Amino acid sequence: MLHIPWTTPNSITILRVLVLPLLVVFFYLPFAWTHLVTAALFVLAALTDWLDGYLARRLSQTSSFGAFLDPVADKLIVIVALVLLIEEQGEGWFTVPALIIIAREVLISALREWMAEKGHRAHVAVSYLGKVKTTVQMIAVTVLLAIPPAPFSFLRGLGIVLLYMSAALTFWSMMHYLRMAWASLKSE
Repeated sequence: MLHIPWTTPNSITILRVLVLPLLVVFFYLPFAWTHLVTAALFVLAALTDWLDGYLARRLSQTSSFGAFLDPVADKLIVIVALVLLIEEQGEGWFTVPALIIIAREVLISALREWMAEKGHRAHVAVSYLGKVKTTVQMIAVTVLLAIPPAPFSFLRGLGIVLLYMSAALTFWSMMHYLRMAWASLKSE
């Protein structure tokens, strides 16, 4: 039977996962304010990502369950938001950077799992580049969720530029992690 340590950080992480259905529901409601509420839910989820990690370290409440669920929750919230935005935008020029981000998240998650199984998790530990990528990505997605598509909107344009920057950083960080894991991958 699965034992879930009900610590404050784990509870916050679980709440982040539970925000996903709300994010989807608010995104599709036919009201002018739903984009702002959706963006606010996304920001709340992004902030809880920082908060649960901080509390886990500060309160010495780290756990294997938290170490597993936290990155899964992070990936889920970003992937769900990007899929919603792809569906809303419906354009290839928007879909390509979003798919690069989604593909990287899945690939690096699998790589980390495989490296952990081989006892080499430290080779693919979160880097500064990954943190920068995540910050730009979160800002881009927040802006794009908050501002509905319009013929021209400065903020929406900024969100799209940030999305492309995030995709470039995403690709760069993916190559960085693959290079770090190359020795282990090659030996297989």
